[in-house]
Amino acid sequence: MIIASGEQHVVQFGDQRAVVVEVGGGIRSFTDRDRDVLQDYPPSVMCDGAHGTPLIPWPNRLADGRYRFDGVVHQLPLTEPDKHNAIHGLLRWRSWRPVDQTREAIVMGIRLHPEPGYPFGLDVQVSYRLDAAGLTVRTTATNVGEVDCPFACGQHPYLSPGDGLIDLCRLEVPARTRIVTDATRQLPVGKKPVEGTAFNWRWPRPLESVRLDDPFTDLSRDEEGRAWVRLHRPDGSTVELWVDRAYPIVELFTGDTLTASRRRRGLGVEPMSAPPNSFQSGELVQRLRPGQSWTGEWGVRMVDRSS
Repeated sequence: MIIASGEQHVVQFGDQRAVVVEVGGGIRSFTDRDRDVLQDYPPSVMCDGAHGTPLIPWPNRLADGRYRFDGVVHQLPLTEPDKHNAIHGLLRWRSWRPVDQTREAIVMGIRLHPEPGYPFGLDVQVSYRLDAAGLTVRTTATNVGEVDCPFACGQHPYLSPGDGLIDLCRLEVPARTRIVTDATRQLPVGKKPVEGTAFNWRWPRPLESVRLDDPFTDLSRDEEGRAWVRLHRPDGSTVELWVDRAYPIVELFTGDTLTASRRRRGLGVEPMSAPPNSFQSGELVQRLRPGQSWTGEWGVRMVDRSS
């Protein structure tokens, strides 16, 4: 029997347990003392909403699936046809393989061969590691082709509210600026400071009835260069997700457009190295020379009020 998410790879450290899947190379679940840190999904179903998957070689939306690179126009399949966009890259439905595995960590790898719309070669490895600090995810992409290639990266975990909906939680996001998108295709139309607006999450505020599918940037960081998003849960615990400097943007998604069983049961917090439509705008897109690599890290953990 074929399992929709493919082979399941389990890593463990103490009371922490994570499951990484073959299809899409993403994280299907992460628990701490049997409590969900990330919202999970059953292994027998196809993941929806890019649940837990790496978004490579671009995150978010690309208008009309079209972009120009070094004077050549490329056309990608429209994977969000209702909005006439290509979305979330090319690796979500492909089989990844374990490159290395220990009890506490696994490295998933895949080669993206040149194809219509993206005639470039990439080797991608994503490391999932558990330790006393929680889960750390390290992504490395290397240009294995003979010409320069455009590259951006993201990932799509959903923070768990525990039992119930995210409406019972409070959200804290260290962002000073929102990337404003249009209402129909969710493509960038400008940037606005969050100060004095309903999008200011720099201090914890309730999520009840709030709808979000918005990118945020200008992130405040700690002394290690990490920016922290926190979901304060009604049971007194907090799920904390951090991004390093390779990820200057986080997208927040309350899941209102998902199926009824998934709606508002997890908060999408997506690390992104570039904004929506970046392959067209060129904003923050990496030009990887042959043999050159890009690396970024993010992580997540659960903290109890008494900790």
